[in-house]
Amino acid sequence: MKIATWNVNSLAVRLPQVLDWLAANPVDVLCLQELKLSDDKFPLQALHDAGYQCAVFGQKTYNGVAILSRTALRDVAKNISGFADEQSRVISATLDTAAGPLRVINGYFVNGQAPGSDKFDYKMKWLDGLRHWLQTELASGIPLVLVGDFNITADDRDTHDPEGLKETIHHTTEERDQFKGLLALGLSDAFRMFDQPAKSYSWWDYREFAFRRNRGLRIDHVLVSQALEPRVRSCVIDKLPRKNERPSDHVPVIVELAD
Repeated sequence: MKIATWNVNSLAVRLPQVLDWLAANPVDVLCLQELKLSDDKFPLQALHDAGYQCAVFGQKTYNGVAILSRTALRDVAKNISGFADEQSRVISATLDTAAGPLRVINGYFVNGQAPGSDKFDYKMKWLDGLRHWLQTELASGIPLVLVGDFNITADDRDTHDPEGLKETIHHTTEERDQFKGLLALGLSDAFRMFDQPAKSYSWWDYREFAFRRNRGLRIDHVLVSQALEPRVRSCVIDKLPRKNERPSDHVPVIVELAD
C-alpha cells in the first residue's frame, strides 16, 4: 500500500490539483495539511467521488488536517491527547489493512516563527506533548506511521544552505533534538532508509525562484514504527506538482509498504 503526505496550503485553492494528482497517483491514503477551511467547507463529495473516505479536522483560514483513505477509517482522534490546543493540527485514525490494523497520525507541526519567540516556545511545548502522547500510541503495539509537515529539517542534508541557515527556524538545535526524540521512541525516517539523491527537498519558498534554483528544505516527513520497518519498500518525494500553476509550496512525499 502507498501512503502520501502533502501540505496543500489551502485545499479550496488546490482541490483540482489534489484530484488530478490522485487520478495519476491512486495512493491508498493521502494525508493533507493546511486545509485552511472549516469542516463544513471540506469537499467531501468530490473526494468521495474520487474513491476516498475522509476524516477531517478543519479550521477557518489557518491550519486544518485530513486523512483520505480508500478503506474505512475508525477510531478517529483529533489533536494531541493530554495537550490543550485551540489549533487544528493533528488527526489520527486506524485502518484495517490486509496485514492487520495500521494507525495513521497526520500532523501539521507548529512553525515556530523564530527562536526565542512565544511561538517558538509553543512549538517546543507542542512537540513535548506530541512525544509523550506517541509513547502511549506506540505502547498499543499497533503498527504506526506518523506523517506531515514537521517544519523541522532533520539534519544538514535537508537544507540548501546549512551554514547560512544554521540555528534559524527549522534548523535549530532544539528543533532537531525534538526530531531525534521522536526517533528515540522507536520511529524511523522512512526517506533515510534508502539512498536518496543529494539536495532532495519537499518545500521551496515562492520567492526568488527558489524552486527553479532548488533552494529548498526537506520538512515533510514519514516516520514508521519498528513493526513497519521491514515492510517499507520505498519513500520518494514527488516534485512534479510544484510545477503546477499556483502550486502549493510543498510537494507530496510517498511511502510504499508491503502488504
